[in-house]
Amino acid sequence: MDASSAFQDSLPMTSDALLAQLQDWGIGYVLHDHVPLRTVEDSKAVEADLLVPGQSALRLKNLYLRDRKKRNYLISLHQDREIDLKALAAQLGAGGLSFGSADRLMEYLGIRPGAVSPLAMITGAPKQVRFLLDASAQEADVIYMHPLVNDRTLALPRPDLMRFFERIAVVPEFI
Repeated sequence: MDASSAFQDSLPMTSDALLAQLQDWGIGYVLHDHVPLRTVEDSKAVEADLLVPGQSALRLKNLYLRDRKKRNYLISLHQDREIDLKALAAQLGAGGLSFGSADRLMEYLGIRPGAVSPLAMITGAPKQVRFLLDASAQEADVIYMHPLVNDRTLALPRPDLMRFFERIAVVPEFI
């Protein structure tokens, strides 16, 4: 199974259910459907169709990491930001950061590789996944991310994303 909406019924929370929840909470977004995006390069190929001129936008890349003590982290960064896992581990006080397996990704965030997103914290928060967000998110008008599948992208106004985090009791750590 891939990370597209064709297989969303096998997720703990479907993309459709997430979108309905966002609507129920009054969280605004613009939904874009597109071909499945698996990499930052794939995303860049379609971003011209997604971006709104005149808005400061943040397009994310997302990393699911674990440390030696089996603590889980979701790191969401500007798509072009370089990351040094050793330096990040030192900053977090976490030894031996490495990428989590696909099985653990499903267990802790309820998604498949290729669809990692801050919105997966709706599943990750109750499982004590630690969430870190690029500090540039505090300045962006709109933040783009997948709604648990990789053939859809949401454009969320920053205040609405922050309201989502409040609803699920997540306080992003800005890095």
